[in-house]
Amino acid sequence: MMHSFSSDKIPVAVLGATGIVGQAFCLLLADHPVFELACLTGSDSRANQIFSRDINWHLPLAMPDYLKDLPLSCFSMDELSRKNIKIVFCALPTDVAKEIEPKLRDSGYFVFSNAGVNRLSLEVPLIIPEINASSISLIGKQGFPQNGFVVCNSNCAVSGLALAVAPLIKFGIKKVIVATYQSLSGAGYPGVASLDALGNIIPFIPGEEDKIGVELSKIIGHEIPVSATCVRVPVLFGHTEAVWIECEQRPSEKDIIRSWNEFSYNDASLKTLPDKPLTYHENSNYPQPRTAFHGNPFGMTVEIGRLQTTPDGFKFVLMVNNLIRGAAGGSVANAELFVSRYGECL
Repeated sequence: MMHSFSSDKIPVAVLGATGIVGQAFCLLLADHPVFELACLTGSDSRANQIFSRDINWHLPLAMPDYLKDLPLSCFSMDELSRKNIKIVFCALPTDVAKEIEPKLRDSGYFVFSNAGVNRLSLEVPLIIPEINASSISLIGKQGFPQNGFVVCNSNCAVSGLALAVAPLIKFGIKKVIVATYQSLSGAGYPGVASLDALGNIIPFIPGEEDKIGVELSKIIGHEIPVSATCVRVPVLFGHTEAVWIECEQRPSEKDIIRSWNEFSYNDASLKTLPDKPLTYHENSNYPQPRTAFHGNPFGMTVEIGRLQTTPDGFKFVLMVNNLIRGAAGGSVANAELFVSRYGECL
């Protein structure tokens, strides 16, 4: 079955579409009001395979009908050009993205990347729209509009932490201590071996703890001292984080919750963003990762609970969907932000 593509949508490609983050991109883009999936790439061995027949679907939501008959292509600039694609979503492994993303940028493509390799480059925007949408202007330092660019979303654990912290900056944050309990899907597929994961926790995720402080500071816009401990736990989806914040002021719990409830980004053209990115639970049993795909749009709301004041600040627990808000959904929202600001360049 051949798909006919709509002329009033922007054709896009997903690179690395068969991986678990790539599948999350496909899930979000299959019925998107602005973007149309026109090209899905996998490894050379996947060429001409069909999603419904040949791909092991890993997500807890059903594969959209739109995807089922789409074929996979090998990556090539010619294929992207033939399908009139300018916007590319990158779900490639870091070592592959390191080589391909600069080539795409220099060939005039607009790359929205989940890979970590370019996140800390000074001219590459690292964006969570509710916090630092204005950073999209950094694409000019990469040569846009004459050249292409790379825009990154944050590390999956940072996405939830940054959203919870941003509304509280006004209280004078001095230090953040965070312990993350990260799901198995954060390691990709096949990821952590079952004999290592089942009935166990792994108290070290290589490179993860260093990313949290530097990425958080870049997104917030100034340096925040962060001490992080990152643990892999036998949960399929959703990263849970226990957060302690030391601050100059002594806000009440009511002040903090009000700040979370009032936090939003008002741009109706960013369809992937929820009206309220943060939800606070009064029930002490929440948040839980089993609700990671809840919400509208699903998986994009950071859930918070267990707020308590401490002698030098306060502490709370959050849960973020690592595949949607922390990966594909964050990147799709960044592309929507670009279209809302620079759509005339497409």
